[in-house]
Amino acid sequence: MYDTLLVLHILTAAALFGTIAVFSAYALGSPAGARVLMVGNVLWTIGGLGTIVFGVWLALYVDDYEIWDGWIIGAIVLWAIATELGRRAQVGFTEGADDRDRSRASLMHWLRSAVVVGLLVLMIYKPGA
Repeated sequence: MYDTLLVLHILTAAALFGTIAVFSAYALGSPAGARVLMVGNVLWTIGGLGTIVFGVWLALYVDDYEIWDGWIIGAIVLWAIATELGRRAQVGFTEGADDRDRSRASLMHWLRSAVVVGLLVLMIYKPGA
């Protein structure tokens, strides 16, 4: 069961990086296509829900971890921050967005990218575990 949960957790985390790749193209100046943005948003939904559900499930399943461990709480907080930054980035990458909206969306995207990398580092090193 542990291996299955871990694989599902990692696969859904890969979907988060798919979203980062899609939004990075737009942040670097690619024209915003509605279909590709939709794919990026769907990847974030799948990845976001999957990582939180399977991550909490793993924390409850593994005897060495507790849901109130600092690194797990930190991961949940970073996940929530990344989700909110992504919501704010979505607004500026729509077809009717002006340069100011696109600039703000790019900032939100790069901040989300940094938070996701921080989340990855937290998952790898598990400080305090």
